[in-house]
Amino acid sequence: MTNISRRSFLGQSMLAATVAVGAGYASPRLALSEDNKVSPNEQLGVVIVGAGGRGLGSHGGEWLKNPNTKILYFCDPDEKIGNKACDAVAEKNGFRPKFVRDLRQAYEDKSLVFMSCASTNHWHALAGVWAMQAGLHCYIEKPICHNVHEGQALIAAAKKYNKCVQTGSQCRSYSANIEANKFIKDGGIGEVKFARGLCYKRRRSIGAKGTFEPPASVDYDLYSGPAPLDPVTRPNFHYDWHWQRLYGNGDLGNQGPHQTDIARWHLGLDRFPNSVITYGGRLGYDIERKNADYIDAGDTANTETSIYDYGDKCIVFEVRGLETPSYRGAGIGVVVYGSEGYLVQSQYGYSAAFDNDDKQIRVFHGGGDTSHFNNFIEAVQKNDSSLLRADAKTGALSAGISHLGNISYYLGEGNKVSIDEAKKTLEGIKSLDNNIETLERVIEHLTSEKNGVDLTKTPISMGPLLKFDSEKERFIANDKANELLTRQYRAPYVVPDADKV
Repeated sequence: MTNISRRSFLGQSMLAATVAVGAGYASPRLALSEDNKVSPNEQLGVVIVGAGGRGLGSHGGEWLKNPNTKILYFCDPDEKIGNKACDAVAEKNGFRPKFVRDLRQAYEDKSLVFMSCASTNHWHALAGVWAMQAGLHCYIEKPICHNVHEGQALIAAAKKYNKCVQTGSQCRSYSANIEANKFIKDGGIGEVKFARGLCYKRRRSIGAKGTFEPPASVDYDLYSGPAPLDPVTRPNFHYDWHWQRLYGNGDLGNQGPHQTDIARWHLGLDRFPNSVITYGGRLGYDIERKNADYIDAGDTANTETSIYDYGDKCIVFEVRGLETPSYRGAGIGVVVYGSEGYLVQSQYGYSAAFDNDDKQIRVFHGGGDTSHFNNFIEAVQKNDSSLLRADAKTGALSAGISHLGNISYYLGEGNKVSIDEAKKTLEGIKSLDNNIETLERVIEHLTSEKNGVDLTKTPISMGPLLKFDSEKERFIANDKANELLTRQYRAPYVVPDADKV
């Protein structure tokens, strides 16, 4: 095992794509017991990467109220937002964390024990890999990776450096979902083979595509990081990055990892699917803006249906960004279908089970984000990643499935199809769902009086059916699809291959 000096780490990480440090680097950070456990009386220093609403309001709030943790740093490429977060913490508890734009500077402080990441999606994985190379445990918001390659790197780094990596999939820690999962596994609704994930969340246009200057308080090179240094094309710099694929993953990759995670958990799936096909589009904003020539600045789909085939099991995920009613009482949630009934998770901490006559037979409720954050702290204190409820593999898999869905959509974005053509394609797709019935619900949604999409003028796109090798984690005989499992990184912001972390 190698070790490097603090100055050397910072210098190398700024100048090279990866940082070569050994697993033993973490040992000087705390006085550890012989079995590498942290004393329960030891306060754990944390650096929060990403100081916006989620970073300050959620991560900051949890670490402030936890007596075992102390916020020492906020890192954000936006100096204004970062200092505002530091001031808020100072006002709350009298201690002002340090602010640095570049997370690598904070990682050099050996009083830190873990990193808590709520940055833009495209920074999640690199922030985590660099943190583990510097000896830090990681709590990383979903999706923990911007693409499949990055998930592989995080899993490998967690193993190599023996670090706890918790994904912000807090539903895993809600008692309602834990009890519902046991109920399903005990046969409460019979044999389960199919689940439907839902993201029915109204998303307004983010504004017309143009060329804009980033805020003066932002270090745009640092903000862009692994992404190309392209001009800003959205009016609202913060948050709306979610709907641009250079930085975010749309709602399939934003909300999807939550519900996909619950769906595959309840179905007992611990691998990627055998195939995926996605259809949809970014539709309706010309109607919303009453301008037939309107081009929204977002380039991710706001209407998207992905079919994931596992052979004997299946997951379908539906994204609807326009006005739409709930489905079986759920707008953002999961429906699990069994031979003797079904279960609907309609809130993060609430699920209800029904028999085949739609009679409610069980209700599950309870939970909260705090339990998930505390689960991570317990694992860090005991240096035992097996205690984590949503480790790196769990997070990478649930995010990665969503990424596969987006890849099919991106490859078929230019393949505009009529309703009849869409039906013909979906009739030949293997699925445990009624593919045509689901398509007809999508059409009804888009063409409703509230949404008014004319599918003859702005038709949906049909992605290709992509076969996937879940062991090799590669698409079968499709080079273009495999290229989208990763991205072209911009040095020095390179997420290394799994065997080079």
